[in-house]
Amino acid sequence: MSTLVRQHDVAGVILAGGLARRMGGGDKSLKLLAGQTLLQRVLGRIIPQVGPLLINANGDPARFAEHHLPVAVDVLEGHPGPLAGILTAMEWFAEHHPDIKWLVSVPCDAPLIPQDLVKRLKSAAEQEKLPLACAVSRGRSHPVVGLWSVHLRADLRQALVEDEVRKVDLWTARHGIAEAVFADLEIAGQKLDPFFNANKPGDLTEVEAFLLT
Repeated sequence: MSTLVRQHDVAGVILAGGLARRMGGGDKSLKLLAGQTLLQRVLGRIIPQVGPLLINANGDPARFAEHHLPVAVDVLEGHPGPLAGILTAMEWFAEHHPDIKWLVSVPCDAPLIPQDLVKRLKSAAEQEKLPLACAVSRGRSHPVVGLWSVHLRADLRQALVEDEVRKVDLWTARHGIAEAVFADLEIAGQKLDPFFNANKPGDLTEVEAFLLT
């Protein structure tokens, strides 16, 4: 049975606003992986799981025109990190899709995200009666692979602007966060973390070898 279940009441944001220093600069989301860009691979996995979808990226939005998705630049200057991308998406959806109550975020450099990610994050948050949820694998949490209540946008803005909070964990700890635990992906006996991040050029080689196993 397919694990693809679209959560129409959950909006999605792909975080592509980083500086990609470890990748050598440039636009990480457009790096090629086995014939597709990282962004194309993430889109292929997240689109069937959510309702409206947004790309958070700085610079010229025209480079994403082929995907026919809205692009929003960080609402805060100075590249303050992934929380700024979350806030950007929260505020964008509050304005353009005010009926949306949940937001799921995924980074542009995680091309293997599970096909049941959104369903399981939402289930974890609802079961724990918490406004936040994040993915966990191999005993490690992935703070930016998460589900966020859009109602927390004012609190997040205050945390970023007035309290100068930058670490995701510091802010989520204020509200409580549920966890959804995921097993490794396996192809022909080879295993890889489903939230493997392609941060460096060598990481692309490792993921490509796994995909072509």
